[in-house]
Amino acid sequence: MEKLTLIKAAIEARKNAYAPYSGFSVGAAILCENGQIYTGCNVENSAYGETLCAERVAFGKAISEGERSFVAIAIVGGKDSVDTPCMPCGSCRQAMAELCKKDFKIILKNGDGVAQYTLSELLPHAFGIEV
Repeated sequence: MEKLTLIKAAIEARKNAYAPYSGFSVGAAILCENGQIYTGCNVENSAYGETLCAERVAFGKAISEGERSFVAIAIVGGKDSVDTPCMPCGSCRQAMAELCKKDFKIILKNGDGVAQYTLSELLPHAFGIEV
């Protein structure tokens, strides 16, 4: 799977974001081991703690369809453009630690290119099932 294909899917998902409070729309696209892609967008709530991040929405969709093997996620976000890398928040990183292997790839749009990290790079010493 080409990284740019996953980024494009995340950009499309971002268009559906509900972000009336922050104005910061996020899209995510998860690649499963079988080649299937699931997308998600952020859904804000006036009770801010109830807000759903795009990454966890995408994981929820994938898991609800029976997926359990994840290869990579592309994340894009911003108020006006998506050219600056949009790092996953701590809650999303912990969710990834629960659901993915340490070599799970996190792909972020970075100008005209992409930045890529592994889960273990973004969340070293993660607490999870493997502990």
